[in-house]
Amino acid sequence: MTDTKPPVPEKSEPYERLGEIGLSNFAPYLMNRIMGRYNANLRQEMSGLGLTTAKMRALAVLSVIDALPITELAVYAVVEQSTLSRSLEQLTNDGLVRRDPDPTDNRVTRIAITDAGRAAFEQLWPTMAQNYSQMFAGITDEERAVFVETLKKMLNNIRKHNF
Repeated sequence: MTDTKPPVPEKSEPYERLGEIGLSNFAPYLMNRIMGRYNANLRQEMSGLGLTTAKMRALAVLSVIDALPITELAVYAVVEQSTLSRSLEQLTNDGLVRRDPDPTDNRVTRIAITDAGRAAFEQLWPTMAQNYSQMFAGITDEERAVFVETLKKMLNNIRKHNF
């Protein structure tokens, strides 16, 4: 993924209205429906582990990129920082994450996953992976790769952070 954003094309005529595009052709609507269903499919197992979507996202990110500052974790987990702060408090109390001071900046707190947090995430992972596979049923590996590359380009077009 490149760090430069392509220029936004100028349009002299009015944009199509949502009714003209149609919900079934409006990518943000489709992405929200997909993620809503994905999260709903995980909810029962997450609840059994004492997790919410925000907690699950934090653990998922930390299982891949550990010891992140809270501000970066909020971006990666796609959770409002205020919601994430409450979730991290609960995850800390449950022993699933710990707060560590940043070694180079005492104003920054880094969040690290604990062994118990990693175990909780690993317990949830098979359900996450199964739902991920279900989303791509009937889609070839090539189609999936093109789709993921397209999503990366779209994220690059709109992102506000360089990560």
